[in-house]
Amino acid sequence: MATDRANQQIRLIDGRTLGYAEYGNPNGKPIFYFHGFPGSRLDWNFSDPDDIATQLNDRIIAIDRPGMGLSDFKQKREILDWPDDVVELANKLELDRFAVLGISGGGPYAAACAYKIPERLVATAIVSGMGPKEAPNAKDGTSWTIPGKSFLMRKMLLMLFNLGLRKNPDKFVTRSKAQFPEPDRKLLDKPEMVKVYIEMLQEAFRQGTSGAYHEAELYTRSWNFRLQEITGKVHLWHGELDVNVPISVGRYVADIIPDCESVFLEDEAHLSLPFRHIRQILSTLTG
Repeated sequence: MATDRANQQIRLIDGRTLGYAEYGNPNGKPIFYFHGFPGSRLDWNFSDPDDIATQLNDRIIAIDRPGMGLSDFKQKREILDWPDDVVELANKLELDRFAVLGISGGGPYAAACAYKIPERLVATAIVSGMGPKEAPNAKDGTSWTIPGKSFLMRKMLLMLFNLGLRKNPDKFVTRSKAQFPEPDRKLLDKPEMVKVYIEMLQEAFRQGTSGAYHEAELYTRSWNFRLQEITGKVHLWHGELDVNVPISVGRYVADIIPDCESVFLEDEAHLSLPFRHIRQILSTLTG
């Protein structure tokens, strides 16, 4: 029977289930993809709807973080726990070395891998990535709308977020995109992209809001490692028009990581950047 590449799972050593999807060439150069917040393994469909990964002979392995999509919730997890899950999956797939790519809320997790498992990585990329709370204007970004609230407000907002996605997803997207800059709005004017956008967000709440709630809290706390201590090279892309994660955050991360090659694009925003530049990003990682 053929494997369903979009809905795969493994059992981890601690008994948890880790969910993931694969895209691109099954025998291609491996890239582990870390989704945004809130997000899921289905996010990749939004960044690469034309399957450029296959054209470039890349194998994308998109993982659900704990409590989202097909991955079991993990009590008391920290951002720095994530590389352990990645290594377990890589070992299961018999992949010795690989690249990592974190977009938006996945950025801190790519940084954690660069810090903790540099010997396993061939390349690291952060795209439109969230930064630590001390980054300039970090809390002004709309990505902090939920993490930056009190725990009761955060819980209520996530419940309303989930409810909106379930009851009237098209209306939810229409309201959401009103606050986006033009490049992102144009992207969400495409019906086929709206469909993917809704699916990837709904999948984030497959198990309810606990996973996203815990993740939101993690962004506001110490990550338990310093970006200054990353030893390997990191590639970073950020759009000047990004309102989800302000450009000041991208510049801060680029400046503080010792070996960071950064690209700042004046006409791109949060969603539009990976959508329009995924070929360049993938080519940098595995070219």
